[in-house]
Amino acid sequence: MKARAAVVLCGSGRADGSEIHESVCVLVHLSRLGAEFRCFAPDAPQAETVNHATGKVTPGQTRNMLVESARISRGEIAPLSELSEATYDAVIFPGGFGAAKNLCNFASKGADCDVLPDVARVIRAFHDSKKPIGACCIAPVIVARVLGTRMNGPGCTVTIGTDEKTAAAIGTMGSKHAARGVTDAFTDTSHLVVTTPAYMFDATPYQVFEGIGKMVEGVLSQIKVK
Repeated sequence: MKARAAVVLCGSGRADGSEIHESVCVLVHLSRLGAEFRCFAPDAPQAETVNHATGKVTPGQTRNMLVESARISRGEIAPLSELSEATYDAVIFPGGFGAAKNLCNFASKGADCDVLPDVARVIRAFHDSKKPIGACCIAPVIVARVLGTRMNGPGCTVTIGTDEKTAAAIGTMGSKHAARGVTDAFTDTSHLVVTTPAYMFDATPYQVFEGIGKMVEGVLSQIKVK
């Protein structure tokens, strides 16, 4: 049987939602490797709306994460509240600044960040079921926070590249950081967490594509054969 992966998005665009290159790379590599996938997103407003041409926040404008994420998934998407670990073999979180604004508030609170309850539920459920979790770019901080000892979890090891400030925050959360390059991925085999830095580096699209390919391969390789 084909592996089934859930992909969690949070909007469309690197500054206020899911990073589009990273999200598409995840879907392309899942398809390349013969896995089935389904996209999910919170059915709630984004934390803010950014004009991607200027990089400035647009005051008074709101966008729904589910509606915006449907642009990336070509309309095939479901509310995150409907995602159950019983139906999928793995879950993957693409990055983008929206992951640090919408799925959690790491962008404003750092190591003391709060994680959206449905996101925390999904991460804990897949972890408890011993099903792999993948994340790229800034999204690994969400996994580090949920599984960190400060939230009474076991802690895990992730990579966000070589950014020392973010790595320090991961340590404060009770998890660990492993420095890796943009075309690399790191697998925490104890907790079945696979991460790659992606656009945490000033990278080319192909470098990001290569690193995410290794992350997706790592995730699928951790799926237990039924």
